[in-house]
Amino acid sequence: MNLLRSILAAVVCVFALAAGTTSLSAQQPEETSKGRTETAVFAGGCFWCVEADLEKLDGVGDVISGYSGGDLQNPTYENHDGHIEVVEAPFDPDVISYRELTDYFLRHIDVLDDGGQFCDRGYTYTTAIFYNNEDQRKDAEAAISAAEAELGKSVVTPVRALDKFWIAEGYHQDYYKRNKLRYRYYRTSCGRDRRVKAVWGKHKK
Repeated sequence: MNLLRSILAAVVCVFALAAGTTSLSAQQPEETSKGRTETAVFAGGCFWCVEADLEKLDGVGDVISGYSGGDLQNPTYENHDGHIEVVEAPFDPDVISYRELTDYFLRHIDVLDDGGQFCDRGYTYTTAIFYNNEDQRKDAEAAISAAEAELGKSVVTPVRALDKFWIAEGYHQDYYKRNKLRYRYYRTSCGRDRRVKAVWGKHKK
């Protein structure tokens, strides 16, 4: 299924190059309101899917797909050794708290799988919560503890300090909006929603 994602991404890349590249400034997180905006960085397997899930929430702005966790400078989709796929989600804490956002994120991934996510296998697709400050670290750890209590099982998703977020190529941004049929085929074929339901069942929020 990694091959399927690569093929879909390659097709989109060709069209993106033909139409012109998206500027970096156009891909930066937008303000969610006139108030303060904070950011959350999550790794939940395929960043197309995590982006789609988080953008459903009130108080969350334009979610950006990218890479983090490794030492390689300027990673790309073809070469991001040591990094994992992540998203950066700007949010208005007056509308949704970091803890609420983290609880939601955990319930949309397989927190029991340390070898990837769903059909996507390997380190690139493993899960993580990257915190920006101590408050986020404490909230993330509390969310993990609450999830373990609900499931009665150990959550393998680590809580890690964010070093640097690298934005992914333009053709990955808003993939679920711009390539609806390809995205839906991939998500269904990968079994993401079926597995999340199996893991969380009545606990899913």
